[in-house]
Amino acid sequence: MVSASGGRPPLGVVIAAHNEEAVIGRCLRRLLAGAEPGEFDVVVVANGCTDRTAEVARDFPGVRVIELAQAGKAAALNAGDRASEVFPRLYLDADVLLGTADARVLRAALVRSVWAVAPRRVLDTAGRPALVRAYYAINSRLPAFRGALFGRGAVALSRAGRAGFPDFPELLADDLFLNSIFDPKQRREVTEASAVIATPLRSIDLLRRLTRVRAANAALRAHAPWATPARRFSWLRDVVAPEPRLWPAALVYLGFTLAAALAGRRPGAARQWARDESSRARTSEAAR
Repeated sequence: MVSASGGRPPLGVVIAAHNEEAVIGRCLRRLLAGAEPGEFDVVVVANGCTDRTAEVARDFPGVRVIELAQAGKAAALNAGDRASEVFPRLYLDADVLLGTADARVLRAALVRSVWAVAPRRVLDTAGRPALVRAYYAINSRLPAFRGALFGRGAVALSRAGRAGFPDFPELLADDLFLNSIFDPKQRREVTEASAVIATPLRSIDLLRRLTRVRAANAALRAHAPWATPARRFSWLRDVVAPEPRLWPAALVYLGFTLAAALAGRRPGAARQWARDESSRARTSEAAR
């Protein structure tokens, strides 16, 4: 199958977007900057939006927009799947920056025996306060992210990979879900492609993000015992022990981790703790 232009094979793209007016434009601009006509079949699912997410997305030629009255990422992803017939298919978060060339690399990496791929993550910490940068000095070195699908807001599946499950479950940790259902031989991190992840601008925003992620991951693991397990002391064993100079950053990392663990134990914490809005408010030079 080739694109409408007769060039590269097409790639389906599904973007679930809830009140992403501030970032959906830069996401689509980066993705489509070098795309050939018809190369990417992009579906933006604006779910429960009270802002101009849908209008901004419609300004991009060729991008289809679906609007759902209720907010919910799983429902949005499933609606995007129903609207698209193109494989391979990329599931992309609206606040993540993935370039045209990176999307092409992911598409090419989906060979017969590899059903799910993700780019390497690039953490944008420019201009962040010292505590946020210290946390990510440890987080960026965690081996759990190597070869995994989670933590980068971009996962591409082949037709066979998407056929491996009926619908996205009504759980928030969709990337951990995808990482868990594929055998390590069926999934891989494609280091030749990169996704830029904007980190929080303030310590409270980082705590908010960590609490939401931790609670969502715990809910998935409670629902699915087969989910990828947490590696509790990897930060100490695999990061700090080999590099003792990181101890000051490790203490910051541990503090945030424990605080998020306590906050995440509250019933409904994944939904009560609002998402980090700070990283959506400003784009650093590294992410432009």
